Amino acid sequence: MSKFLIDKYSALKPYTPGEQPRERKYIKLNTNESPFPPSRCAQRLAAREARRLYLYPDPNVTALTSLMAEELGVSADEVIMTNGSDEVLNFAFMAFCDENREALFPDITYGFYRVFAALSGVPYTEIPLGDDLTVSPDDYIGRRGTVFIANPNAPTGIALPLSEIERIVASDPGRVVVVDEAYVDFGTESAVSLIKKYDNLLVTGTFSKSRSMAGARLGYGVGSAELIPDLVRIKYSTNPYNVNRMTAAAGLGALLDRKYFKCNCKKIIENREWTASELSALGFEMTPTRANFLFVKSDKISGKELYLALRREGILVRHFDSPRISDYVRITVGSKKQMQILVDKIKNLSEMTK
Repeated sequence: MSKFLIDKYSALKPYTPGEQPRERKYIKLNTNESPFPPSRCAQRLAAREARRLYLYPDPNVTALTSLMAEELGVSADEVIMTNGSDEVLNFAFMAFCDENREALFPDITYGFYRVFAALSGVPYTEIPLGDDLTVSPDDYIGRRGTVFIANPNAPTGIALPLSEIERIVASDPGRVVVVDEAYVDFGTESAVSLIKKYDNLLVTGTFSKSRSMAGARLGYGVGSAELIPDLVRIKYSTNPYNVNRMTAAAGLGALLDRKYFKCNCKKIIENREWTASELSALGFEMTPTRANFLFVKSDKISGKELYLALRREGILVRHFDSPRISDYVRITVGSKKQMQILVDKIKNLSEMTK
């Protein structure tokens, strides 16, 4: 870092994205992207909008916001569209946390939460998961602070039932609870249905996973008509044109092509269950995931060794150095062909480690 960086950021530890290597072609099962391309409708609308890139985009993202609201069964004034769900999460840290309102989130969860807290200069408490890597709602009841919970959680993939999410939200109407639903479309009940009942709930989501748009950067937040303007205030104070023309158009196409979306989600769930069965037969243990990834470990090979061995074989998975989960690797669920190759490679490794 340079001598000019202010002290506020000198100790900041940035988020570490998953590997995006260029030196060879890998089967990428490390960043929870979809194995399927965006829908043809999304591609067509984005290409058409490319001709108008000389004009600023609509800062209100009006058409997409309206269609998103319709998709979720809420009003347009209860939705904000953002540059990936990371942006709306950052807005939430800025809007609802300060030195008097700390952030509360699990010790094992999406790594960006602690970065956002540090970036905003707000205190935070990491609440340990249970020995079984689950979130206990009781740990968030009776504590002051803004709550951030990924549901399903990452990297474990474990989800809380909606009743337990509601218990956290209802326990303290005087604080905001943020439910990060990046992986909700793969088998978890969304908390969006609760926003009419609770004005202290913010639900966030993304088009990166189930709608095949990780490269487009599109996310959203859903909350009460009183809560969303707080985030809009932050948006218009930082980057009012946060969703570009092509991304907004692609988002429209992705929402319009509901059949393609549902079909892809179904395939990923089927591939997840097939892969889980195959790895279980090889002696792997795994969490009960409801996301588009598996979180697995074996008593025959360490997580780091498995990650490195698969990397040498041309398959990227994600390994975390955190002591509590260092035995695990996170494996994105790809196409059936990709998962068959993965299983075959692991079978070969299993034979070598006998």
